[in-house]
Amino acid sequence: MQKITTCLWFDNNAEEAVAFYTSIFKNSKVLEVSRWGEGGPGEEGAVLTMRFQLDGVEIMALNGGPAFEFSEAISLSVDCQSQTEVDELWEKLVEGGAESECGWLKDKFGLSWQIVPRLLLELLADPDRGKSKRVMEAMLKMKKIETSVLQEAHKG
Repeated sequence: MQKITTCLWFDNNAEEAVAFYTSIFKNSKVLEVSRWGEGGPGEEGAVLTMRFQLDGVEIMALNGGPAFEFSEAISLSVDCQSQTEVDELWEKLVEGGAESECGWLKDKFGLSWQIVPRLLLELLADPDRGKSKRVMEAMLKMKKIETSVLQEAHKG
C-alpha cells in the first residue's frame, strides 16, 4: 500500500466511476471495498470507499454525498508515450464530459484530467527559448494536444 493516496469524493457513484476508470487504464483493478454498516449515515451495505489501482497507482474513492464537487484545482495527469495513447485516452475519458484547454478535460463525473504527450514536455524543455516558446504558443491554442502540431511549431 502506498503511504500517500489520493482520495476522490463522489456523490454516491464511486462504484460506477471506479468501474469506468479501471476499464480504461491497463494494470488497473479494485483492491478493496468497504461498505456502510448498520446505523451509519449511508444505506447499510452500500459502498462507502473503494481502494483501486489505475495503471499501478493506488487511489481511494469515497461515496461522500453531494457536499463537495470536483474542481480544476485538482486533476490527474497522464503521461502518454504516443499520439495514439493520447487519442485513445482522450476519446474514452471525455465521453459524457467536456473538453477544456491545453490537454485538459473533465470526465462524466466532473473529475479533471490532463492528457499529456511526453513529447510536449521534451519540446518545452528545449534550451532554445525560441523553439520552446513556439511549442508553448501552439499548445495554448489546442484542446487535445496534437504532437504533429507541436513538432511543426518546434521546427519553426
